[in-house]
Amino acid sequence: EVAMLRELRRRWRSYKYRFVPWLALNLRRQRRTLRYVPESSQDKIIADEDVFETLLRTFKALFINDLSRQADILALLPEVKCQYLELLSVEQKRSEVKSCNHQGQHVFSPQEVLFNTLGFTVSRDRSSLVSAGTGVFVTRGFVPKGTVVSMYPGTVYRKHEPIFFQSLGNPFIFRCIDGVLIDGNDKGLSRSVYRSCSRRDQLGPFQMSDESWLTATLQNPLAVGQYVNNCSHEKAANVCYQEFDVPGHFPVELKQYLPNIVYSHDIESHLRCVVLVTLRDIKQGEELFSNYYTVVS
Repeated sequence: EVAMLRELRRRWRSYKYRFVPWLALNLRRQRRTLRYVPESSQDKIIADEDVFETLLRTFKALFINDLSRQADILALLPEVKCQYLELLSVEQKRSEVKSCNHQGQHVFSPQEVLFNTLGFTVSRDRSSLVSAGTGVFVTRGFVPKGTVVSMYPGTVYRKHEPIFFQSLGNPFIFRCIDGVLIDGNDKGLSRSVYRSCSRRDQLGPFQMSDESWLTATLQNPLAVGQYVNNCSHEKAANVCYQEFDVPGHFPVELKQYLPNIVYSHDIESHLRCVVLVTLRDIKQGEELFSNYYTVVS
């Protein structure tokens, strides 16, 4: 019985942020852990262009670092191949690598690429909050205010798309302001659905999404946002969620690093992503804390 009560408490802690009656009763005393915005159109900490540039810069660096495995893609994109070989040459000179042949390039880990590109790394570890489980920390470097520090991975569901069975016992479902849902669970049915949708959308050598966030070995080291814990009275939020629709001109060769995929293949619309943006400067060793829900007044 004690074990059963403990499990019920654990599930309630995960679900209460999506339980409307609980939210209504706790809005007044939870003001410190709420984020208020005047209207949904103002729910942006930084411009979409800045989000786009950060993702583009990071994904290009990951692609160049992994260029030796991109032969099939580059063979279909000769103009793009020339551009990346030029970029690689610049990177090699910076790293004092003598060889001009990309087959001989020094390959960094994705975390090292992130640090070399943005000046910081983030990773999952045990949270500093009691009973909070896993959290996300800045493990190296310094993150300035207004920086994309993480992404929320998962399957993207539009309104009225079936998510009932995936939602059972699932604390990783993020609700966007317009009702779009992102299932960031990396286990069980959610994991299977994401993998199925990802492989469904693959076009020859072109992967339209990143599956590595489902594993312990991340190809995109930013894809840990689903493990960022909610702020508390003792731990104020230092990051917030920001919705971002991937534009149609996003480079096809870089989509392999996007940790999101749409549930319905026949819907012609931009892919919804959610990034986490820093509300203040964050130093090495600090844990990331967000607001689990935003009140639009």
